[in-house]
Amino acid sequence: MQTTITGKAYVLGDNIDTDQIIPAQYLTFNPSIPEEYKQFGKYALSSVPPSQAGLPKGHVPFHTDDEFVSPYKIVVAGKNFGCGSSREHAPIALDAAGIEAVVAEFYARIFYRNSVNGGYLIPLECVERLCERVCTGDELRLDVAAHTMHNLTTGERYELKPLGEVAPILEAGGIFPFARKSGMLG
Repeated sequence: MQTTITGKAYVLGDNIDTDQIIPAQYLTFNPSIPEEYKQFGKYALSSVPPSQAGLPKGHVPFHTDDEFVSPYKIVVAGKNFGCGSSREHAPIALDAAGIEAVVAEFYARIFYRNSVNGGYLIPLECVERLCERVCTGDELRLDVAAHTMHNLTTGERYELKPLGEVAPILEAGGIFPFARKSGMLG
């Protein structure tokens, strides 16, 4: 797990569900096949309503139709990120699109656990509502160990909640590498 992540923010609102993160029609791709894995990145966040994409600037595309990887590295979202179905493909889609971390007020539990268990991205929680303070395109630096996020564009600094018990799982790269490292699996 990276302890520092620097990159552009992509801002979303509340209740971004797994169908918006990766629409059902793209679940025919197999994430274990590298050529198909990158297709998840191409369609990541393709069903987010324009009113929720790019807050507070208004609608900003996550990437162009012909790109597999987004220019953004950090998603900043509101409440209940990843709600909806228990789609394991949602954090895979964000990972394939180049997202390294999501900072949200809170997560739907299944999205949070799928992110951690697969080691796809770092799901951080903010102490205060940030999706209305950070703008899409702002350059951010996350210091995971110090639980802080710096907005390099505005100079603001925000506190984040510690990762707690999931930190060692993320550091190992997911639940199975963690179990092997811990001697739980042979």
